[in-house]
Amino acid sequence: MKKSEIKALVAEMTLEEKVSLLTGANAWSTVAIPRLGIPSINLSDGPHGLRRCDGLGWNESVPATCFPPAVLLACSFDEELAKKQGAAIGEEAQEQDVQIVLGPANNIKRSPLGGRCFEYCSEDPVLSGHIAAGVIEGIQSKKVGTALKHFACNSQETERFVVNELIGERALREIYLASFEYPVKKAKPTSVMCAYNKVNGEYCSQNRWLLTDVLRDEWGFKGFVMSDWGAVDNRAQGVYAGLELEMPGTGGENKRELVNAVNGERVSMPSTDPKFKNKLTVYQINKAVMRLLEVVFSLHEKRNKKSCDYSKHHKTAVDIAKESMVLLKNNGALPIKGGKTAVIGEMAVNPRYQGGGSSYVNAINVTKPLDAMAQYGEVEYSQGYSLDNDKDYDKISDAVKLAGSCDRAVIICGLPLSYESEGYDRSHMNLPDSQLRLIDEVVRRQPNTVVVLCNGSPVAMPFVGKVNGILEAYLGGEGAGEAIADLLYGKANPCGKLAESFPQYLEHNPSYGNFPGENSKVNYSEGIYVGYRWYEKHNIPVLFPFGFGLSYTSFRYDSIELSKSEIDENEEITVTVTVSNTGAMDGKEAVQLYVREENPRVSRPEKELKAFKKVFVKAGESVQAVFTLDRRCFAYWDDEIHDWRVDSGKFVILAGDSSDNCPLTESVNVSARDYFKELSIHTTYSELKTHPKGDKFVKEVLSAAGEEFKKQLDNMPEDWPLRTMVSMCEAKLTLPVLVDIIEKVNSED
Repeated sequence: MKKSEIKALVAEMTLEEKVSLLTGANAWSTVAIPRLGIPSINLSDGPHGLRRCDGLGWNESVPATCFPPAVLLACSFDEELAKKQGAAIGEEAQEQDVQIVLGPANNIKRSPLGGRCFEYCSEDPVLSGHIAAGVIEGIQSKKVGTALKHFACNSQETERFVVNELIGERALREIYLASFEYPVKKAKPTSVMCAYNKVNGEYCSQNRWLLTDVLRDEWGFKGFVMSDWGAVDNRAQGVYAGLELEMPGTGGENKRELVNAVNGERVSMPSTDPKFKNKLTVYQINKAVMRLLEVVFSLHEKRNKKSCDYSKHHKTAVDIAKESMVLLKNNGALPIKGGKTAVIGEMAVNPRYQGGGSSYVNAINVTKPLDAMAQYGEVEYSQGYSLDNDKDYDKISDAVKLAGSCDRAVIICGLPLSYESEGYDRSHMNLPDSQLRLIDEVVRRQPNTVVVLCNGSPVAMPFVGKVNGILEAYLGGEGAGEAIADLLYGKANPCGKLAESFPQYLEHNPSYGNFPGENSKVNYSEGIYVGYRWYEKHNIPVLFPFGFGLSYTSFRYDSIELSKSEIDENEEITVTVTVSNTGAMDGKEAVQLYVREENPRVSRPEKELKAFKKVFVKAGESVQAVFTLDRRCFAYWDDEIHDWRVDSGKFVILAGDSSDNCPLTESVNVSARDYFKELSIHTTYSELKTHPKGDKFVKEVLSAAGEEFKKQLDNMPEDWPLRTMVSMCEAKLTLPVLVDIIEKVNSED
């Protein structure tokens, strides 16, 4: 339907009809108005598979393919693979008559203790943004909408409905908002879902700076904003701020709030925005309704309930898991060749393949690692531990005995579902004690032991030096069993890379001491230093670094070439990295490109990921990975000018296979415009010397105070502010006169 036609429909509505559209009809549908031909559309939880259900989701959902959650998908370092997963989800959404999938989830992993880390991509906004963009483009390519969530800073579950996230402007822009900025601009999601929490004192659901100033005015977002389920505080202020759709339905309560706000009657909730007085105009309501209806009509017209191939989607889920699981250690134990394997651990037959909460998918075809491994060779199984009892050690002795009778042991373990889920955070990084004891005792009997980890976020690994191999399988979706087997036996070559750092100790994490906060507040005191930025800046060794992952082959980074050695800040530069496969097996490598500024004027990370590319390299051959870096790749956020800024100087481009291994470097000189703050009484004399209006200011001061003041001015200490001139001029220069001079000089071109 054309925009003009929708506008005409809105003109026919009563106020009550308009506000009814801005609240869900129920838990999963929008309101329809039959008399005007306005349809309803259906929403479903995601983000790694559909959770189509009735009520608030307590009932079992419709069967669907469970794809790898974002914690694993991001380890693919492959935006095209993310797009492939999104397209499959979009096909299933069409079959199940779902018009908007609630996802992807794209919050930054500030702490490994976050209960919802399995749903999020990375600690790095560039990687996170690109993977989310791929998922969005994939889903929307099937004419199904998306809801990019949770905007913004939903980095913890503790007190998530009320917690106030206190974050500096620079950290917000460079880390937490940047994760959303790229997918909004590149993939253009149908909708954005606001978070529960507050950001710097204001609930996201009614934060006009967040929902309008940044999302719409700066980033050009054209869709509608919906609330997370139950996130609304002041409904009228939410509309003013840019929140169109409240979910779920509230039984008419908040509809009355909106009507009262338009009619100037009493609104229940006090306004927290001084510019909003709990008074809405019909124009503001109309604008919100228009934004919503444009999407509703568009998606309704694209409904196509044709059946999809779930067996094909299962294979897609397996392939994505294989491309994403990360080989962390291999002392020759893998791939498995011949002999008998002791498969130990309840997760081998009762696999952990997804997280808990609103993203829980009623998976169609879950494969067990034990069954998949049995297809490759002789295996015997022992339970080893209980998922229901962390202190059950009775099963260890049988597992140890079995391990000693075999050629090797593969222990499949990790975090039980009770350890991590939406709704609560973890308190430690440890595996269950029974699993740790199992690993210790098995290794004593069978040195050739491999550990396969199934977990949604980093764990401590006291066994890292004892075992011969570690495969980080994370949560692999319904095909995790097949993916694990294919990787262990060498049918597939590992090519996943860690999308987050694994600290040696929880105390090393930058959020330690400020997570999850207290008194409903949490201070992001680490600023921009999240993840590898923190560990490198503070020279803290990690267990496994960001971007790390082994292969069954070996890669050599041969050369890096820049298209230019000098650029203007608004020019792009092309970077070509040549990589060779020096091993005997074909493989894929995620080439990572980082940037470091030499001698920055402000504190900056040692390096920051700016681009990445997954390349396939045949054994004995070489390929080139080509990247384009633009102005933002060299910029940082300047709190004083409230904008992205590039400083002139030398920048180093680094290429490698992880954040701590970048063997190739090349430099480029960047020329940028000069940035100067306006003069003020607090401007120091050293700043005055290099300021373009410094000479003009001095001339005006000497005119007012007399030429004899010049000698005192020349000898003025460089760290003194200009206001000290008043005390040095023997009453010849008063503070009001100095202020007038500053205002005059600032106003001149």
